[in-house]
Amino acid sequence: MFPVSEFLIYCFITAYTPGANNLLSMNYAARRGFRHSFPFNLGITAGFLIVMTVCTVFSSTLYTLLSKVKPVMQVLGAAYMLYLAWKVWRSGIHAEEDQGKEAGFISGMILQFMNPKIYIYAITAMSLYILPIYHSPAAMAGFTLVLTVIGASGSFLWALCGTALCRFMVGHGRLVNSVMALLLVYCAMSLFW
Repeated sequence: MFPVSEFLIYCFITAYTPGANNLLSMNYAARRGFRHSFPFNLGITAGFLIVMTVCTVFSSTLYTLLSKVKPVMQVLGAAYMLYLAWKVWRSGIHAEEDQGKEAGFISGMILQFMNPKIYIYAITAMSLYILPIYHSPAAMAGFTLVLTVIGASGSFLWALCGTALCRFMVGHGRLVNSVMALLLVYCAMSLFW
């Protein structure tokens, strides 16, 4: 049975926690407005789709060819989630100033190829939640789109919220980090239930 709640918790926490996409989107929108940040966020989405597709094919091939890889992927995925929980719990929420030039579609897309967070997001979601149950090309394509939409939505949300989200996170950072860290620990533990 597909663990929908654990899968969605993992996806949304990974997509909505601070990372390169989210911080750059928020800073750019705070400085220039949501409308001016839209091309950059569309580039993030396009790059996200390309990286998700490559990671899906890679994970699916590896999972199919090496039956012994599942326990290793499970342990590594759980370890990554626990590491992410620890980092989220210990981190402060401070958006750094964006000192770059205008951010457009191409820069948003290129950023995805250098963003390790989405590679780990894709491979972990595929190997731990999707591949143990689904194997058809249609299912892989569907989950690739779902992962892309959830992942890219984090950047759009951070851009939309701009400085308002930043103020909330700074004001309630410890509470927000604690809740997200506990949810990640729950996801990691549920892999072995």
